[in-house]
Parts: sequence; structure tokens; C-alpha cells
Amino acid sequence: MRRLTASTAAIALLFGIGACSNTETAPEPNPTTDTAEINAHEAGPASPIGFGLSVPKGAVQLGPLVRFRSPALIAAYQPELEAVQAEQAAENLSQTDATPSTAPPSTSPSPTATNKPEGDSFADLDSPPRPDSFVSVMRIDGDPTPTVRRMLAQLAVLVPDAKIVSDDLSAYCQAADRRISNCRLDLTGTTPGNRRLRVQLTVDPGSLLTRTGSIGSLERPVMTVQLTNVGDPRKAQENRDAEKLAGPQDVEKTSETSGWIWPKMDEDAPATGPVIDGFVPPSSATVLLSADRPQFATMTTARATIATEVAATFMAERVRSSQIKRDVISDLNEVIITTWGTDRKGRELRTVHTLSARGNYLTLFVNPAK
Repeated sequence: MRRLTASTAAIALLFGIGACSNTETAPEPNPTTDTAEINAHEAGPASPIGFGLSVPKGAVQLGPLVRFRSPALIAAYQPELEAVQAEQAAENLSQTDATPSTAPPSTSPSPTATNKPEGDSFADLDSPPRPDSFVSVMRIDGDPTPTVRRMLAQLAVLVPDAKIVSDDLSAYCQAADRRISNCRLDLTGTTPGNRRLRVQLTVDPGSLLTRTGSIGSLERPVMTVQLTNVGDPRKAQENRDAEKLAGPQDVEKTSETSGWIWPKMDEDAPATGPVIDGFVPPSSATVLLSADRPQFATMTTARATIATEVAATFMAERVRSSQIKRDVISDLNEVIITTWGTDRKGRELRTVHTLSARGNYLTLFVNPAK
């Protein structure tokens, strides 16, 4: 991205931002955020993200890694699923015709609903496709500059042909009066294991104008990393080998050349207000982290039904019911229910509800129109 040149008015405004945080010390607790509740759902540095990447030192991941099947992957396997289901239906019909029932119609009441998790949408296949999209939402607790550089250094090893640099934040960040307003990296590259991946990195420090951080940010920058397989979906599913990545560059041994700094936030946005696209979740949902660039909000709920209702309400208010799609992933440790659709503005909205031993988690996404 290009460096931004601040106008005279912007410089005058931003001089009031004050000192910038560049220390490894933890932030002061914010009264608008339940820090004890949030801390219970953190995953620390070295937690796996995918394809050999992990949460870097200086950051923590909030909630579990968000996983889902991309529309391209679902479309690739949908014909096979429909063919298997049609064959099963024909076999069932044939068996029914061959042995007509003479028993009287049943008058027993319909079975009551249970809390048993749903089965995988592709359970009828011998090998249901695995998720090919991964999103880690992180809060940067340490010094933001080396933390972001550590993440960039890992990405440089994952997609070496992309020529990612880790010593110049101005390559991916924007700033006004040297204060970073946001960072974004979005590129496609090939891994050492010959996977074709789209890699997206974002950092949102909060609002420079109001000096207000995102909900759950504890006045710190919010970082996201999203990895998506963009090669042939079937070939990507066949490649089950783990990525063997070389060690990333030690950013402590080199200097960052832009000299840009991170603005200090005075407080988090209130947890009782809108968290994403004007949406206010119920008080029974605890927001763990959010951001405006990109728009997302991840939360936890005491019961799965609450997360289901929040996801349904969020989508119903923005996307026509006929255009909402749904996918369920079921494995040994988690059940993941994803819904997505495009609103009237051309934006893609997505909800990812993860039911795991750790609890119920829901992440809402609003992606800009293409």
C-alpha cells in the first residue's frame, strides 16, 4: 500500500492523539470490558493457526480457530453428494416397494427434539471434505511492531514466492502523521508443500479520531490472519501432508525501517453497543473481540441455542432467507455450523458457530463488496 500524506487539518487533529504505546506491559483493565471473562477464552502464543503457522509471541487468539468450507469447496463436492443421496433414495424406494408394509399406521406421538449435535452436511460421502478456510482473530498484547513483524516473517516462509517483507510496515500499513491507522496484506502464493493459498493479514489499532479501541481489545490493536485454499479444491483435499516450513526470520536481529508508531487508545467501545454493522447482540452473549477493519465480532454464549438465535437474527436482518446458505462440519472435537449470503449492497455476510468442549463460540463477519 502507499504511504499516506496527512493534510494540514489531519495533522492538527492527530497531534492531540498523544503518546503511542510501544511497550510489552499489559494494558490497564477497562471498565467497559469484562477482562476476566475474556481471559478465560484466550489461546496463547504458539497456538496453531494452520499450514504450519501459529499465534506469534506478543499476541493471543480469542476463542477457537475459526474454520469453515469455502463456497468453491462445497460446489466441488455437491454433485457427488447429490449423486450418492439420489442412489440411496432409489435403494430405499426399491426396498419399500419389494416389501409392502401390512402394519396399521402408527399413532405414536412424534419424537421430541434432542440436543444432539447435527451431522456433517457431507456425511453421506465416504470422506467428507475438510475445512479449507481458517481465520485466527488475535489481540496484540505485546509491542505491536515486533508482533506484527513476527507474523509477517511466518507468512514469508509459508508463501515464499509472494516476497513478503517483514522489516517495513509501510509496505502493508497506512498511517497519518506517522501513526498507523490500519494494516492489510492480501495476496496469493504457493506453499513449500505446493498448496495454492490466499493469505490475508489485517491489523486494526482502533479509532485515531476518538482514541477508542474495539470491543474486547483492551485498548490494544486487533490482528486477524485468514488462510484459504484457492487451488483445485479436490487436489487440495487429497494433499494431507503437513507443511514443512523453515524457521522464520528473527525480526529481533533487524530494524523496522518505516519508524511508524501505534496510537494509544483511551478506552474500548462499550460492550453494550453495536458490535458489527449496527448489530447489538443480547446480553446473554459475551463479546470477546471485534474490529472495524475488517468487520467481525466473536462471542461466546452459555448455550448453543443462544448462538444459533444470534446467528439467525444477524443474517435475517441483512440477507433474504432464500439466499442464505448453510453448511455443517462435524468431527471428533467440534461441530461447526456456518451460514452465509450476500446482502443488497453486495457484501458477503458469514456466521460461524463452533460447538466444542471449551464452549459455544460465534463469529460474525461482514466482508466488503467485491
